[in-house]
Order: sequence, then C-alpha cells, then structure tokens
Amino acid sequence: MQGPTVQGSTEVADAVAYRPLLFSIAYGMTGSVGDAEDIVQDAFLGLTKAHRAGTEIAAPKAYLTTSVTRLGINHLSSARVRRETYVGEWLPEPVVVSGERPGPVEHAELADSLSMAFLVLLEALSPVERAVFMLREVFGYEYPQVARSTGKSEANCRQIFARARKRIAAGGWAEEAGPAAGGPPPPARRAEGEELARTFFEAAAGGEMDALLDMLAPDVVYHGDGGGKARAVAKSVTEPHRVGQLLVGGLRRLRSLGASLRPALINGRPGALIVDAEGRVASVVELDIADGVVRAVHTVSNPDKLGHLGPVSDIGRLPEKGA
Repeated sequence: MQGPTVQGSTEVADAVAYRPLLFSIAYGMTGSVGDAEDIVQDAFLGLTKAHRAGTEIAAPKAYLTTSVTRLGINHLSSARVRRETYVGEWLPEPVVVSGERPGPVEHAELADSLSMAFLVLLEALSPVERAVFMLREVFGYEYPQVARSTGKSEANCRQIFARARKRIAAGGWAEEAGPAAGGPPPPARRAEGEELARTFFEAAAGGEMDALLDMLAPDVVYHGDGGGKARAVAKSVTEPHRVGQLLVGGLRRLRSLGASLRPALINGRPGALIVDAEGRVASVVELDIADGVVRAVHTVSNPDKLGHLGPVSDIGRLPEKGA
C-alpha cells in the first residue's frame, strides 16, 4: 500500500506517525479497508497542499483527525443508497492479521477495537452520530475535540452522543462492556479465545456436532455476507443446532473443493481465512467469543470485500446473471 505524499515538508512527514489512528477512524466510519485508505490518503494530500500554500498548521494531528472525520461523514452520506440496495446481510470488510498475511501495521494497531458486530451496530446511526459516538466512545476524545472534528458545538455533540448511545444500546451494545463494547480483549482472554477457536474449527471441519454444540452459546447467531456474488445465507441463522449444521455442511463442501482453514485474527477477534488449493482467499470467518462460548459467527465471502487480502478464489462465487 502506498504511503501519503509528503514531499517537501518535514512536518507532514512527521505526521505519518498518526496514520494508524487515522486509518482506524476512517475504517470505523466506513467499514471498508479500501475506502479508509483513500480517505486517509486524501487527508494527507490536503495537509500537503496546505503546507505548500504557506498555511501554518499548528496541530497536524487535530487537522488530520478533523479531515478524516469529515471526509468519512461525506462518504457515508453518499454511500447510504448503496447500502440500502445491498443484497443480503452487510458486514464490514475484514481487517486480517495472520502469519501468512501480517498486513500493514495501521490495519492492526487500532482497528482491532472495531469488531464486526460493533461496526454493524454503528450502521444504525446517521453519519454525524456515527462520528460523534466513535470519537467519544472508541477513541476517548473529549467533547471539545469531538466538536472541532465534526464541526458541531460541544452542547450539540453531547446531545448527539446521548441519542446515538440509546440507539446503539437498543441494538445490543452494553455500556458496561467498555469502549466499543468489543474493544480488543486482554492478552490472556485473547489467548483463550484463540484456543477455543482452534478447537471450534477442528470440530466443525471434522463434523463433530456434539463437540461443536458444546461451544455454541444458546443464543448464537450466524451472519453471512456474500453481496449477491458468493454463496451466503440469505439472512442471519439462529439456534445452535442450525448454526452447527450450517458450519459442518459448509466446511465439508469447501473441503471437497480442496479448501482449507488458516487461523487468523479478524478485526482483533479469533477467526480464520478459508483458502482454496492455490492459496486464494474464498472467505473470512470471525468468531465473537465471550464467557467461553461462541456467541456469533461472521462470514464474509463477497469477493469485492476480499481483494485487499490478495488473490480471491472463485470456488464460492455465484454464476453471473445471464451467464
């Protein structure tokens, strides 16, 4: 991935250190790795142009944060129509970190505070509500900073945040769970989650239904995003036995096509890449683990959301209409 254009300004070059934070803000706003990268690049280009025009930037971090936030608001406002016509369930583009695909550090440093479940909850908010809630709740910005970044008054930001918090809580966010209600788990809990994920995927791949059911929460939910271009469930699936059957059947089919599982962290959560015999990515699976059980499964197979991970497999693609 190309870095920002910073020629001719030591100040702008030094500002590259803020890139992980800026990427996470942009990714939290859009749920798209590619769009987040574009927004961050545009923000740096704006800073570069300002310097070249002789504009004095006293606080580059605040300038860039404001730029990214407002670009994100504008992007979401124009993306609403596309979201409303999306085929099937919408899930964010996965941020993947694995042994084979470590990825740019900015994709891993802060983005793991934004789980898929939390990003889906943010979809219920307006663009400005999303910006205010995320800056305040996820990144811990004080209201004066939030106000500067969004162009709203402090009093208005407080009202927006309260309204957004109520809407998010109605969708399942637990305030007592802390920032992002799904920020990265502590190292010990993360290690436990990764071990449970390993056992979970082994049971699913081996068709061990009883073992699988023991690891599924009673209220487990399976979400799949194929975008109308790849095999995926039409709507979320509930009830442990149905989820277990879906996982076992799906992995059995993929294994018959030569696919395999590779453990990975997906948005900071335990999960796996499903790759074909040539190592091309066919799908990404994220597990939402709490209290020693899997509470939700998020699977992204839409090829448009996997391209940033490398070559994309066609083993799960649906035939194009008219083909």
